[in-house]
Amino acid sequence: MTSTPAPPAGRREVRDGTSYVVLTRTFHAPVEDVWAAVTEPERLARWIGTWTGDPASGEVAFRMTAEGDGVAEETYRIDVCEPPRRLVLRTSVGDDDAEWKLELDLAESDGVTTLTFAQVMADPAVAENVGPGWDYYLDRLVAAESGRDASEVAWDDYYPARSEHYRAEFS
Repeated sequence: MTSTPAPPAGRREVRDGTSYVVLTRTFHAPVEDVWAAVTEPERLARWIGTWTGDPASGEVAFRMTAEGDGVAEETYRIDVCEPPRRLVLRTSVGDDDAEWKLELDLAESDGVTTLTFAQVMADPAVAENVGPGWDYYLDRLVAAESGRDASEVAWDDYYPARSEHYRAEFS
Protein backbone atom coordinates (compact mmCIF):
# COMPACT_ATOMS: atom_id res chain seq x y z
CA MET A 1 0.00 0.00 0.00
CA THR A 2 1.32 3.44 -0.91
CA SER A 3 0.36 6.77 0.56
CA THR A 4 0.20 10.08 -1.24
CA PRO A 5 3.33 12.09 -0.50
CA ALA A 6 3.20 15.63 0.81
CA PRO A 7 3.54 18.36 -1.82
CA PRO A 8 7.11 19.23 -2.83
CA ALA A 9 8.76 21.45 -0.26
CA GLY A 10 12.20 21.78 -1.81
CA ARG A 11 13.26 25.33 -2.39
CA ARG A 12 16.00 27.37 -4.00
CA GLU A 13 18.37 28.99 -1.55
CA VAL A 14 21.39 31.16 -2.31
CA ARG A 15 24.39 30.70 -0.04
CA ASP A 16 27.45 32.86 -0.60
CA GLY A 17 26.32 33.52 -4.16
CA THR A 18 25.74 29.84 -4.98
CA SER A 19 22.30 28.36 -5.72
CA TYR A 20 21.23 25.24 -3.85
CA VAL A 21 18.16 23.06 -3.84
CA VAL A 22 17.29 22.62 -0.15
CA LEU A 23 14.95 20.05 1.38
CA THR A 24 14.18 19.28 5.02
CA ARG A 25 12.74 16.28 6.81
CA THR A 26 12.01 15.78 10.51
CA PHE A 27 12.38 12.65 12.60
CA HIS A 28 11.14 11.82 16.08
CA ALA A 29 14.56 10.45 16.96
CA PRO A 30 17.81 11.63 18.50
CA VAL A 31 20.34 13.24 16.19
CA GLU A 32 22.74 10.30 16.63
CA ASP A 33 20.13 7.91 15.28
CA VAL A 34 19.41 10.02 12.20
CA TRP A 35 23.17 10.44 11.65
CA ALA A 36 23.50 6.66 11.65
CA ALA A 37 20.66 6.40 9.11
CA VAL A 38 22.54 8.63 6.65
CA THR A 39 26.07 7.36 7.28
CA GLU A 40 26.07 3.66 8.20
CA PRO A 41 26.09 1.34 5.16
CA GLU A 42 23.50 -1.06 6.60
CA ARG A 43 21.11 1.78 7.43
CA LEU A 44 21.65 3.52 4.07
CA ALA A 45 20.84 0.28 2.26
CA ARG A 46 17.28 0.44 3.58
CA TRP A 47 16.48 3.58 1.59
CA ILE A 48 19.10 4.51 -1.03
CA GLY A 49 22.33 2.51 -1.29
CA THR A 50 25.49 1.51 0.50
CA TRP A 51 29.16 2.39 0.60
CA THR A 52 32.48 0.63 1.04
CA GLY A 53 35.96 1.88 1.83
CA ASP A 54 37.60 3.82 4.61
CA PRO A 55 36.03 7.24 5.26
CA ALA A 56 39.25 8.28 7.03
CA SER A 57 40.91 8.21 3.59
CA GLY A 58 38.64 11.07 2.51
CA GLU A 59 36.53 9.06 0.08
CA VAL A 60 34.22 6.07 -0.19
CA ALA A 61 32.71 4.06 -3.02
CA PHE A 62 28.92 4.45 -3.08
CA ARG A 63 26.54 2.12 -4.89
CA MET A 64 22.93 3.10 -5.42
CA THR A 65 20.81 0.04 -4.63
CA ALA A 66 17.34 1.59 -4.52
CA GLU A 67 17.19 1.57 -8.32
CA GLY A 68 17.90 -2.13 -8.75
CA ASP A 69 20.93 -3.91 -10.14
CA GLY A 70 23.31 -2.48 -12.68
CA VAL A 71 23.87 0.98 -11.20
CA ALA A 72 27.56 1.86 -11.36
CA GLU A 73 29.56 2.54 -8.22
CA GLU A 74 30.58 6.17 -7.73
CA THR A 75 33.39 7.71 -5.70
CA TYR A 76 32.30 10.27 -3.12
CA ARG A 77 34.87 12.62 -1.62
CA ILE A 78 34.24 13.58 1.99
CA ASP A 79 34.92 17.28 2.45
CA VAL A 80 33.44 17.67 5.94
CA CYS A 81 32.45 15.03 8.47
CA GLU A 82 31.43 16.37 11.88
CA PRO A 83 29.40 13.60 13.56
CA PRO A 84 26.52 13.79 14.28
CA ARG A 85 25.83 17.23 12.81
CA ARG A 86 27.34 17.85 9.36
CA LEU A 87 28.42 15.89 6.28
CA VAL A 88 29.58 17.43 2.98
CA LEU A 89 30.29 15.20 -0.01
CA ARG A 90 31.24 15.64 -3.66
CA THR A 91 31.03 13.30 -6.62
CA SER A 92 31.34 13.48 -10.40
CA VAL A 93 28.28 12.40 -12.37
CA GLY A 94 27.46 11.82 -15.99
CA ASP A 95 29.60 11.71 -19.07
CA ASP A 96 30.72 15.32 -18.69
CA ASP A 97 31.97 14.74 -15.12
CA ALA A 98 29.66 17.38 -13.69
CA GLU A 99 30.26 17.67 -9.97
CA TRP A 100 27.55 17.27 -7.36
CA LYS A 101 28.14 18.81 -3.95
CA LEU A 102 25.81 17.51 -1.24
CA GLU A 103 25.43 18.92 2.27
CA LEU A 104 23.59 17.26 5.15
CA ASP A 105 23.04 19.19 8.37
CA LEU A 106 21.30 17.74 11.42
CA ALA A 107 19.87 19.61 14.40
CA GLU A 108 17.97 18.18 17.37
CA SER A 109 15.48 19.95 19.60
CA ASP A 110 13.23 18.26 22.19
CA GLY A 111 13.81 14.80 20.71
CA VAL A 112 13.02 15.86 17.15
CA THR A 113 15.85 15.91 14.62
CA THR A 114 15.68 18.04 11.50
CA LEU A 115 17.72 16.98 8.49
CA THR A 116 18.49 19.77 6.06
CA PHE A 117 19.74 18.43 2.75
CA ALA A 118 21.25 20.77 0.15
CA GLN A 119 22.76 20.24 -3.28
CA VAL A 120 24.54 22.88 -5.31
CA MET A 121 22.53 23.69 -8.45
CA ALA A 122 25.20 25.07 -10.77
CA ASP A 123 22.90 24.32 -13.72
CA PRO A 124 19.32 25.38 -12.88
CA ALA A 125 18.00 23.24 -15.75
CA VAL A 126 18.73 20.03 -13.83
CA ALA A 127 16.62 21.08 -10.81
CA GLU A 128 13.46 19.71 -12.47
CA ASN A 129 15.04 16.22 -12.28
CA VAL A 130 17.21 16.50 -9.18
CA GLY A 131 14.55 18.07 -6.94
CA PRO A 132 11.96 15.30 -7.42
CA GLY A 133 14.72 12.73 -7.02
CA TRP A 134 15.79 14.01 -3.63
CA ASP A 135 12.16 14.42 -2.52
CA TYR A 136 11.73 10.74 -3.37
CA TYR A 137 14.87 9.48 -1.65
CA LEU A 138 14.35 11.58 1.47
CA ASP A 139 10.78 10.31 1.74
CA ARG A 140 12.20 6.76 1.46
CA LEU A 141 14.50 7.67 4.37
CA VAL A 142 11.52 8.89 6.42
CA ALA A 143 9.63 5.69 5.62
CA ALA A 144 12.58 3.47 6.62
CA GLU A 145 13.20 5.38 9.83
CA SER A 146 9.53 5.25 10.84
CA GLY A 147 9.43 1.46 10.47
CA ARG A 148 7.74 1.34 7.08
CA ASP A 149 9.02 -0.36 3.95
CA ALA A 150 10.79 2.25 1.80
CA SER A 151 9.58 0.46 -1.33
CA GLU A 152 6.09 1.76 -0.50
CA VAL A 153 7.30 5.17 -1.70
CA ALA A 154 6.44 5.22 -5.41
CA TRP A 155 8.74 7.03 -7.86
CA ASP A 156 5.79 7.81 -10.14
CA ASP A 157 4.37 10.08 -7.42
CA TYR A 158 7.50 12.27 -7.71
CA TYR A 159 8.57 12.40 -11.33
CA PRO A 160 7.47 14.09 -13.49
CA ALA A 161 4.72 15.23 -11.08
CA ARG A 162 7.07 17.50 -9.09
CA SER A 163 9.21 18.77 -11.96
CA GLU A 164 7.22 21.96 -12.50
CA HIS A 165 7.67 22.99 -8.85
CA TYR A 166 11.45 22.78 -9.17
CA ARG A 167 11.47 24.39 -12.63
CA ALA A 168 9.60 27.36 -11.13
CA GLU A 169 11.94 27.56 -8.11
CA PHE A 170 14.99 27.85 -10.39
CA SER A 171 13.62 29.96 -13.25
